[in-house]
Amino acid sequence: MARSNSKDRLRRMDMLAVQLKQDGLCTVSDLARQHDVSERTIARDLLLMREQGLPIDSDRGRGGGVRLDRNWGVGRLNLSYAEAVDLLISIEVSEQMRSPMFLASLGSVRRQLVASFSPDKRNKVTRMKSRILIGDTASTYVQSGVAAPPKPVVQALHQAFMDQEMLAIGYRREDGVTSERQIEPHYLLLKYPVWYVVAFDHLREATRVFRCDRILSARRTGTQFRLLPRDAFASSLDGNDLLV
Repeated sequence: MARSNSKDRLRRMDMLAVQLKQDGLCTVSDLARQHDVSERTIARDLLLMREQGLPIDSDRGRGGGVRLDRNWGVGRLNLSYAEAVDLLISIEVSEQMRSPMFLASLGSVRRQLVASFSPDKRNKVTRMKSRILIGDTASTYVQSGVAAPPKPVVQALHQAFMDQEMLAIGYRREDGVTSERQIEPHYLLLKYPVWYVVAFDHLREATRVFRCDRILSARRTGTQFRLLPRDAFASSLDGNDLLV
């Protein structure tokens, strides 16, 4: 238990350092509320951060707060495994889309991220990247009707995709008809800017491609599935003109 608390505290302190750098003046009460801990806990964190050499200034009195010297730079990033995977996949997507701008340093960032993984996790990430498919840009008609999926849907789909876990979803078709389904999210397809989940649909007992912004609700089931090869979804993907 102590180890878990120590990990939580170290991560919170890293987040506090970044937050104080970005937001400027913050009050201890605001920080405690945002991190869901007591003001006393935040005060102890700040004291320890000062002892470690971080230039944290305090303004005393009514309306006072704490700030981090703006000339100080955050010297390292402490990403969780899930955050590092997200960043690495985002880099891979950017490179696959062959955008000519802002790619000069992505190769270096990718190599550093990959090097931070253990060999086992490195292999897992490599397999996961192969499940991200890039297609043509969506038509103007499709783009005109796209909307951001609800955050809880994105979070559930993201985790189920990473863990190869069956997902219970509520889905609305283009004609407005809704249905409840259980799907296996095998692949994700980007036809910029629209994301699709390429899945095995247990309602139809067949492969299907679902537009992510039409998923109304999503709930993880805890049931694992075995990944099917991309060829198994050829009929569902026909016409998407995927890029290798």
